[in-house]
Amino acid sequence: MKIKILTVFPEMFESVFSASILGRARAQGLLDTELIDIRSFSDRKHKNTDDYPFGGGAGMVMLAQPIRDAMRFAMGEGFRGRRIYLGPRGAPLTTAKARLLAREEELILLCGHYEGVDQRALDTCVDEEISIGDYILTGGELAAMVLTDCVARFIPGVLGSADSPEEESFSDGLLEYPQYTRPRDWEGLSVPEVLLNGDHAKIRAWRRQESLRATLRFRPDLLSSAALSPADRAFLNDLAKEDAACSCESSS
Repeated sequence: MKIKILTVFPEMFESVFSASILGRARAQGLLDTELIDIRSFSDRKHKNTDDYPFGGGAGMVMLAQPIRDAMRFAMGEGFRGRRIYLGPRGAPLTTAKARLLAREEELILLCGHYEGVDQRALDTCVDEEISIGDYILTGGELAAMVLTDCVARFIPGVLGSADSPEEESFSDGLLEYPQYTRPRDWEGLSVPEVLLNGDHAKIRAWRRQESLRATLRFRPDLLSSAALSPADRAFLNDLAKEDAACSCESSS
């Protein structure tokens, strides 16, 4: 997969893209990243990429011209893929969205900066807008790194196990179950016995229940859209009864 990133700060990316899973994916030819400096496409004397906003207001706005020309360069001939602007008003980045984007041949990511981007550039150069969360960053570079990392995990061969991305948090709408490793006993704390007996059916059942327990505790909002079986719902009802009983005991 090819991911091209349009940015005014290309120097921010190399350390992230050269390390860990992304670095190995690039070395193996599974992921190809290209950084394109928007500044080099500015037709202004000092190669600036921003100007004051019409109508007044604080901050600067990125110019349409260098973004348009950088996008044309990035697309080249016969571009087949998605052009994405990383911005706060975009659709949320989810596991489902990352899985879909990983099927594309090529992505072009536009990193905004300053107070935003001239709307005319977004209207003519972007297919969709994506947000990585309801907060404001100083620029889209960090968001582009997050999206690249998230999408790369669904490219075949990038992860060591084909099952890995499907067993992690949010893959089935729930948070992931707790994980343990050696030693078996550590500072008086032991690994749950069910994980040690080799009974894979019991292990799967335990992990499912612990995923439900974690989701109810930390992200109960996810349960409304998760695919839950009758057994899942019964387990959640039992947890709710336990919590209610504990609340009554603590208040008495």
